[in-house]
Amino acid sequence: MRRVVVFRFETDIVMSDAARFVGDIPTHYDRSLGPVIFDDYAADIARRVAESAPTDVLETAAGTGIVTRKLRDALGPQARLTATDLNEPMLEVAKSKFSAEEQVTFRPANATALPFADGAFDAIICQFGLMFFPDKADAHREARRALRRGGRYLFSVWDSPRYNPFSRLGLEVIERFFPDDPPQFLRAPFSCAEIDPIKESLIDAGFMDITVSVQSRVKDVANPVDFAKGLVFGSPLFEQLRERGGVRAETIVEALAERLTEELGQNPMRLPMQAILYEARAA
Repeated sequence: MRRVVVFRFETDIVMSDAARFVGDIPTHYDRSLGPVIFDDYAADIARRVAESAPTDVLETAAGTGIVTRKLRDALGPQARLTATDLNEPMLEVAKSKFSAEEQVTFRPANATALPFADGAFDAIICQFGLMFFPDKADAHREARRALRRGGRYLFSVWDSPRYNPFSRLGLEVIERFFPDDPPQFLRAPFSCAEIDPIKESLIDAGFMDITVSVQSRVKDVANPVDFAKGLVFGSPLFEQLRERGGVRAETIVEALAERLTEELGQNPMRLPMQAILYEARAA
């Protein structure tokens, strides 16, 4: 059994940065990080959603549409899919993946204050977004409000850096360059690794039949430099580095790629990952 901790979130780490998925960051995120750490989990959660043949589906924190694309391919033609994200530049990348004929609606929206009527959906999905919400409990309550009775709520979070070495090694390299004031963004995606607080929050929000699965994967990475570039240029970490100055981001990319291959090998690099998937039904 995992240790129970207080369910909290360091808003000073992320909320000022969450709005900075701008410029070229969404493109680097999609091209360099997507195929390595997001695509396989996206295919899995999309398959799970499609199993119940929902007709009205909402995705929150859709980002660049990695899950959205998998969902549209997996859902039946009758399904209506709405994809939302707080960052409009991310949604612009997502929109480019769909033709006008495909039944997908994109809308900027805050997952903790959804602009939809009560009971508007029979499935809500959020992959790797909960960690960035300033109030997780509000996000769960909003999901329950927007779901019909018996509707499904599926979301995933990253497990701790112990099981995701790209975070641990990234922090190690960054702290080497900024020992007195290291940027903290790489800690934020791993802020929801404790299971019990999330389960309790789901129960309090009105969910039942909660199942939790720990999903471990190992990904072959053919180009560690490109992946390191995604970690640096494809997240708000880039903005944090630019604010501090003194070190070129390309220098950090080179050091990070070297450290990744030193520990995880090369040709290909073998990257372990671990996520936690939650599935629940609206009571």
